[in-house]
Amino acid sequence: MNTTSVYLDRAVAQFASLPGIGRKTAMRLVLNLLQRERADIDAFAATISSLAENVRYCQLCHNLTDDALCPICASHSRDHQTVCVVENVQDVMAIEATQQYSGVYHVLGGVISPLDGIGPQNLEIDSLVARVAEGGLKELILALSPTMEGDTTAFYIYRRLGDVPIAVTTLARGVAQNDQLQYTDELTLGRSLVERRPFNQHPA
Repeated sequence: MNTTSVYLDRAVAQFASLPGIGRKTAMRLVLNLLQRERADIDAFAATISSLAENVRYCQLCHNLTDDALCPICASHSRDHQTVCVVENVQDVMAIEATQQYSGVYHVLGGVISPLDGIGPQNLEIDSLVARVAEGGLKELILALSPTMEGDTTAFYIYRRLGDVPIAVTTLARGVAQNDQLQYTDELTLGRSLVERRPFNQHPA
């Protein structure tokens, strides 16, 4: 149902386009903005504009960053011989929150899902294989969600690596089957990371 203002309708439609935001919630957010001082609204708009203009993907791991390399890849205190492969940026945040991992990451940007039209060519798998082929890595942790798509992606990567001399491990099954990594509690995720095991067979 449209309101008496075209501009209000447009703003509500934009907010409602965000995942998890229905029209009623969008309307509440927009009305809240209208109750604020003009300077606050301008600052809000400027922040969104600055986000789109300045945030980019790390040229090495594809995490979000303000610079060419993200702070994790640029850090000299991280273990750059251990790479944790994750589905998305939210998974990086979830693992970092456990404070149980000191290596670096590689963000795929999704998982293989034929039903959604997502194949290996749509993900950062080629760049991962090239990164491993350059040498200097001792372990690759396949920290993908234990879903059918996650397991399929992990097995595909494992097969793509062939006989490259690198240890390939995966999270211990403390993460419940079909759960997404980003929604797993920090204690369970941290324990699954610490107790990771060799990846040496087709996922069940």
